[in-house]
Amino acid sequence: VQFVESGGGLVQPGGSLRLSCAASGIIFSAYAMYWYRQGPGKQRELVAVISSDEIINYVDSVKGRFTISRDNAKNTVYLEMDSLKPDDTAVYYCNARRNTFNSYWGQGIQVTVSS
Repeated sequence: VQFVESGGGLVQPGGSLRLSCAASGIIFSAYAMYWYRQGPGKQRELVAVISSDEIINYVDSVKGRFTISRDNAKNTVYLEMDSLKPDDTAVYYCNARRNTFNSYWGQGIQVTVSS
């Protein structure tokens, strides 16, 4: 299983970024897809999830600012991040999970929100 994450970088507060995570080696449509993040000195936290039937949930701190979506034809999950804040600075990871025994992680991508 491989992931290619892209779209991270440095952005000013209030700006936007769009993360992408392209998967291979799995039946993508059968997996729930998650975005996690780990900020400096913080524990990894769940940011957003989209199930195989596109049920979506977000952590409270990103509701109204982040949007998760998936394109099963491209085996890709996206995280659109708007109105970014310095507290959003973190390494963002995608995770594909079908059950406890079928869970795969991307390598992580840095997002830095700073003026």
